Amino acid sequence: MNSGTDNGGFDPGLNGLPPLALYVHLPWCVSKCPYCDFNSHQAPSKLPAREYVDALLADLELDLPLVWGRTVHSIFFGGGTPSLFSAKWIERLIEGFRARLRVSPQAECTLEANPGTTEYDSFSAYAEVGINRISLGVQSFNNTLLQRLGRIHGCAEIETAVESIQCAGISNFNIDLMYALPGQSVVDALDDVRQALNCAPSHLSFYQLTIEPNTAFHASPPELPNDDAAWDMQEQCGELIKESGFRQYEISAWAREGFRCRHNLNYWRYGDFLGIGAGAHSKITLPAEQSVRRRVRQRHPGTWLKAMQTGQWLAEDRLIGEEERVFEFFLNQLRLYDGVRKDQFTPRTGVSWDRVSVRVEKAIESGLLIDSNGVLKPTSLGWRFTNDIQAIFLPSGV
Repeated sequence: MNSGTDNGGFDPGLNGLPPLALYVHLPWCVSKCPYCDFNSHQAPSKLPAREYVDALLADLELDLPLVWGRTVHSIFFGGGTPSLFSAKWIERLIEGFRARLRVSPQAECTLEANPGTTEYDSFSAYAEVGINRISLGVQSFNNTLLQRLGRIHGCAEIETAVESIQCAGISNFNIDLMYALPGQSVVDALDDVRQALNCAPSHLSFYQLTIEPNTAFHASPPELPNDDAAWDMQEQCGELIKESGFRQYEISAWAREGFRCRHNLNYWRYGDFLGIGAGAHSKITLPAEQSVRRRVRQRHPGTWLKAMQTGQWLAEDRLIGEEERVFEFFLNQLRLYDGVRKDQFTPRTGVSWDRVSVRVEKAIESGLLIDSNGVLKPTSLGWRFTNDIQAIFLPSGV
């Protein structure tokens, strides 16, 4: 098959399969935050938990032929606010996954949660059913800034949630923290980081608030810190996190030794993932067909639930063309501080390295990348202009 076609054809260099992850989308929140562009929806007065869980397992069964015999190394319950689903429903899902898939006994199993949406002992219940990692959506420890973000929790709820996680014996937990918030100063941002570190998490996600299309903030933008102030927050907070024993391994991710998020690393390394639930995405390598397939579910939970009954649950089902695979590989691996592994390029894209070598040399000559023993690493200039590097690998015509 000609690797230059747009039908998903591979260069003969394809060998083996990348790791496989499972993503489970639980789409409801108590309320929609004004900055959020995720596929999340305000929960109805009565959550259709049983109907949705049944549909998730049916969704998985429809895609099982794509992943027969493969081991799942991580499971991630994302949303929305997955902690709106009680532990008994999470248990039913995990048991259902293990009955249908080869799930590694050491699989990382993450549940996203928001302070104020769980009872005090719920994290113990989640741990008992197999959750071994929590990602807590804190965003800020400043009550005024939380109100400006439209969050339903305050500092008291954060403290309660953290204590609950620790009492449950879950040592692997992440705190989500944002900076460059409306009216935030560098001092405010540093105080947020200090309070997050005092919670003794194993992982920090620290990222800048951006105004996304189709959000309330986009329709009515708040006044945000200017670019120089945002850069100062990133630099000074980054130094503080580093001094506290964390290592930055991705643009917005910091972890203590041994606690990098395996699920997200699989995305960034261009591994395979099976996504189930409303709006979930899948990317699956199919060597027998010499192709990589992308599937996207119907986005709205009501539409997806109805479509599961009619067989029209997919909004998109296609093969990923060569140029798109090249771009996605670099888009993801360039986020990693370990750099782009050249030895993973052909096995994960099916494209010969010769097809991108000229573009790589262009980035090196521009002072954006260096080649260190087969690993491409952004220079200090490259880290500041990551978008410029990524643009080098855009498909032609984009």
